[in-house]
Amino acid sequence: MKISNVVVAGGGVLGSQIAFQIAYKGFHMTVWLRSEASIDRARPKFERLKGIYLSTLEAMKTNPAAYCRGLAPSPDLTADQIDGLKAQVEQAFNGIEYTTSYEEAAKDADLVIESIAENPQDKITFYTELAKHLPERTIVVTNSSTMLPSTFAEYTGRPGQYLALHFANEIWRNNTAEIMGHPGTDPAAYDTVVEFAEEIGMIPLKLKKEQPGYILNSMLVPFLSAAEALLATDVADVETIDKTWMLATGAPLGPFRILDIVGLTTAYNIGALDPRAKDPNTVQGKIAAMLKRYIDEGKTGINAGEGFYTYK
Repeated sequence: MKISNVVVAGGGVLGSQIAFQIAYKGFHMTVWLRSEASIDRARPKFERLKGIYLSTLEAMKTNPAAYCRGLAPSPDLTADQIDGLKAQVEQAFNGIEYTTSYEEAAKDADLVIESIAENPQDKITFYTELAKHLPERTIVVTNSSTMLPSTFAEYTGRPGQYLALHFANEIWRNNTAEIMGHPGTDPAAYDTVVEFAEEIGMIPLKLKKEQPGYILNSMLVPFLSAAEALLATDVADVETIDKTWMLATGAPLGPFRILDIVGLTTAYNIGALDPRAKDPNTVQGKIAAMLKRYIDEGKTGINAGEGFYTYK
């Protein structure tokens, strides 16, 4: 099946990035959100992404280090070619459609990418309602950071056409797409998603079987949790923990800068899946309480202008 019409459900940190990248690559893009208020909150994220794409492409004219793999297949581009890509950015931004209607979103969808909160019940509710409106041909994928597709396959109404497609943050730069089926996934649907990932400028990373956290988050989540534990138990402050990691490993970012990019709400929701997070006396409980304080203060990460750090 050839994919043309794509729906992204969710306009959070990754949902907005996924939608914008797909629109940039010329696909018809519809973003489904729960409410008009959610649409209003999502629009500034798309404005920000438009600015990042345009400024990055402009920088690529004179600075080879500015090249991002998701924006172009090669860094060897003329100024005119880059201007053409900038025109694609404008077209992508202007062409994205927003809806709160399941029926409107689903009616012509070839592919639906679910990127809503890491809450199992929210996902079940979404899939159950969505299934009432989807054409038979539609493939549904989840961008869940940690949950297995087999957990939700039955609720989609099409378990054979359901699998996971997981992206990294800053999708235009870190252009990975982890593709993971469940035991009932149709190989043809899997292959279609692999092909689609390539078409939107991603490098498909094919998993052989289900794994909580896929490849990336199987490594990343324990790393970030260790940093959160150091802060939540008063071992060291944010800047010292980040500085330690960066100086000792040569990494460009420390764990709390990464958490600001991921979004503290996502980090909180992932941590809340651990039953120990309900006990305020455990390390996991202390981490959950710490993240909740930041979230309650509106400090949810880079998109909010403030998380563990403040951003202009």
